[in-house]
Amino acid sequence: MLNKPDRKALRAKKRFRVRKKITGSAGRPRLNVFRSIQNIYAQIIDDESGLTLVAASTIGPELKGKLATGGNTAAATAVGDLLAKKAIEAGIKQVVFDRAGYIYHGRIKALADAARAGGLEF
Repeated sequence: MLNKPDRKALRAKKRFRVRKKITGSAGRPRLNVFRSIQNIYAQIIDDESGLTLVAASTIGPELKGKLATGGNTAAATAVGDLLAKKAIEAGIKQVVFDRAGYIYHGRIKALADAARAGGLEF
């Protein structure tokens, strides 16, 4: 029987490969996405100071209870809209998108498109 590679280990390798190339700064912070089966999380990070500037997720107080489920593209779109709104209020217009080893498809793409439609540039 063949040894199948661990899914988490493969994603970690992809994540580190992506993170070698992109980093967030004060002028252009990093928009990081994490997706689980039931929820999706996004945050804007300044890597130079190590601070999370803005965060949004399906379990946050703004969206909790308003969505039927947190694990679909509608929820990802809502998180992207909310994140863009919070970022614009904080004075952030340009970000670097960090897909964190996930394929740019489905919920990740829906979140990114909603953030772009909300006014973020990347």
